[in-house]
Amino acid sequence: MRRQYARSDKASFALRASFHLAGWKIGKCTLEDFKLGVTLGTGSFGRVRFATHKATGGIWAIKMLKKCEVVRLQQVDHILSEKEILDVLDHPFIVRLGGTFQDDRYLYLAIEYICGGEFFTHLRKATRLRHEDGMFYAAQIVTIFDYLHKQSIIYRDLKPENLLLDERGYFKITDFGFAKRVAFKTWTLCGTPEYIAPEVLLNKGHGKGVDWWTLGILLFEMLAGQPPFVDDDPMGIYNQIIEGKVRFPKYFERGSKSLIKRLLTADLTRRYGCLRRGAEDIMEHKFFLGFDFGKLLGGELPAPIVPTVKDKNDTSNFDPYPEEEDEVPLPEFEGGKDPFIGF
Repeated sequence: MRRQYARSDKASFALRASFHLAGWKIGKCTLEDFKLGVTLGTGSFGRVRFATHKATGGIWAIKMLKKCEVVRLQQVDHILSEKEILDVLDHPFIVRLGGTFQDDRYLYLAIEYICGGEFFTHLRKATRLRHEDGMFYAAQIVTIFDYLHKQSIIYRDLKPENLLLDERGYFKITDFGFAKRVAFKTWTLCGTPEYIAPEVLLNKGHGKGVDWWTLGILLFEMLAGQPPFVDDDPMGIYNQIIEGKVRFPKYFERGSKSLIKRLLTADLTRRYGCLRRGAEDIMEHKFFLGFDFGKLLGGELPAPIVPTVKDKNDTSNFDPYPEEEDEVPLPEFEGGKDPFIGF
């Protein structure tokens, strides 16, 4: 029988989804206020480094973005949007932003340090997850997207690499570079090939539905060990997505297959999460039968994967990266106008 949520359940869910950022803001600072440690990850615009705030001893991940690359790749609006969005988010499964600052060559975001490493690494070690383990992680994504969508924010970049595990084994979603406030639709092509929704590829305009599509992809990948649409050539992946045929391994349980099919439908009038009841259709699906979202938000459920963490300074769950030695050139702004004033 389908689980029904009593009024008190929904009230508890809403209450536990409200968290406070008091004490997390570090105020005005410069790079000199931090002792930098190892590189935790790299990207198109720069890198993320472990850092200790000298005055408070607080541990942070400093996202260091090269202004010249942000400008060259025409990502100024995305970066400014990331700062604006992260600054107001307040959810237990979303990384917290402590502050931002800049110098002549870099933009810096001081982000909550999550010591368990990327979910991608843990998932590859496990190969694939059990049904109940996939339920635990998928439920966290449901609460994240429900929270974001109620603020008219779409995330647009769900993938295991953007999910970190904290010391308890719970998710912290990071990298809001593609996140955007959208009242109805937007038309920017973005995302990881395996996770792109068909309406994005067809340039029909997209909205909140793209996030629910990516949840279906992630759930399949967690349970199967790889996404449903794979090819050495991105165009091959795109063709499979447009074709829309999902081939399930025989060991998939009926509830998993049913929810994934509901999420991976190209018809937005039928895709779960996009209907009148929004995320409730997903939370009340038989896949989540008996699952307690209230206890999940309260951190009261045991996690399937608990990272090995020595202490708060432990960086062993992140791969080693060579340090950057080349000097970064100064950015050249069109018309000489600096778009990062006030960052």
